[in-house]
Amino acid sequence: MSVPSADSAPLRFRRWEQRTEVPLFGASLLFLLGYAVRVLAPEDAEPWRDLALALVGATWLVFAADYAVRIRLSGLGHRFVRVHWLDTVVLLLPLLRPLRLIRVYTAVQKRRERPRLSLYARVISYAGATALLLGFSAALAVYHQERGAPDATIRTFGDALWWASATLTTVGYGDAVPVTAGGRVVATGLMACGLGLLGAVTGSFSSWLLQVFTREDEKRPPEGG
Repeated sequence: MSVPSADSAPLRFRRWEQRTEVPLFGASLLFLLGYAVRVLAPEDAEPWRDLALALVGATWLVFAADYAVRIRLSGLGHRFVRVHWLDTVVLLLPLLRPLRLIRVYTAVQKRRERPRLSLYARVISYAGATALLLGFSAALAVYHQERGAPDATIRTFGDALWWASATLTTVGYGDAVPVTAGGRVVATGLMACGLGLLGAVTGSFSSWLLQVFTREDEKRPPEGG
């Protein structure tokens, strides 16, 4: 049996996605805020830590409810997990929700007649915003895993931000590395995302340069024989 494409999805499912992408992105920022307060606030910073935990739990319940609605509206049943695998991943790992940023941009642009940015600018803007959000999320996650580990080289959030920047840009100085299993899992995911984002940016920039040079060559008058 063939898997239905996104274009053949029920109309109610497409409308639900278009209407909820922006609010869910706002909820993901609230989730990130709550997680950041939970990780960075001192142990005696009450009731802020409890409020942050409540915010994290409430926003995750919103994501779970949206996931359940998507399954029902899609008409795919259990196949939804395989067809819409990104939705499943970000439900289990909400810190990866910045990967859905392109859908947020698409949902916003559907309300306008024409995009404000060119294709190359859109790709670079999306990759840049995604890199910032993912880098900050990964820094929080790895700091959460590493700060109390024996022989850890990532002991402050500043160390974690430096490590995330070096990893995303594929530099990898090696002065700060995860030593826990959880930290290495975060590092593996960030390295994979960093390669993809860097490739998208460099590829778009190279294509833009080729387009500019081609236009300049076309405008240049032909040389006389």
